[in-house]
Amino acid sequence: MDHRDHVRLLRDGVQGGGTTWADLGSGEGAFTLALADLLGLTGSIHTVDRDARALQIQLRALGDAFPRVSVMPLIGDFTKPLELPPLDGIVMANSLHFQREKVAVLRLVGGYLRTGGRLVLVEYDTDHGNPWVPFPLSFRSWARLAAEAGFRETQRLASVPSRFLGSIYSARSLQ
Repeated sequence: MDHRDHVRLLRDGVQGGGTTWADLGSGEGAFTLALADLLGLTGSIHTVDRDARALQIQLRALGDAFPRVSVMPLIGDFTKPLELPPLDGIVMANSLHFQREKVAVLRLVGGYLRTGGRLVLVEYDTDHGNPWVPFPLSFRSWARLAAEAGFRETQRLASVPSRFLGSIYSARSLQ
């Protein structure tokens, strides 16, 4: 996957969805860069990861590619309460599949969203993991889980082939 794929996976979930977003479990920032590309100069991104080194790499890449986009890094674990403002949207790209118990995490994450806010999930389209992707969830499983966690109007947005586990999809759910 490249930057164009990342943008394509996020585009329909982000566009028209406000300007204050977070990327939870952002790592070195492939999807944070896509989010910055989509939000442009009006965007404000809170990028959250437990790995300070990964955030530093990400901030350098964002500074090079999108120097005028407002980015606030936060070293933290999205499975625990975070200090975030009310958000228009949240991206969780390849981060939820590390959590066995997802409902409590999703309820916590949903609490950061304004009413009608968007959660854009990017995930491998399978229910069978491996040591590197331990707990993925197919779109079908995501739709059920999102509803259980209090989200509504879940829809599949896009997908790209992946040499790992077949394909990756994106989906948007509303708070």
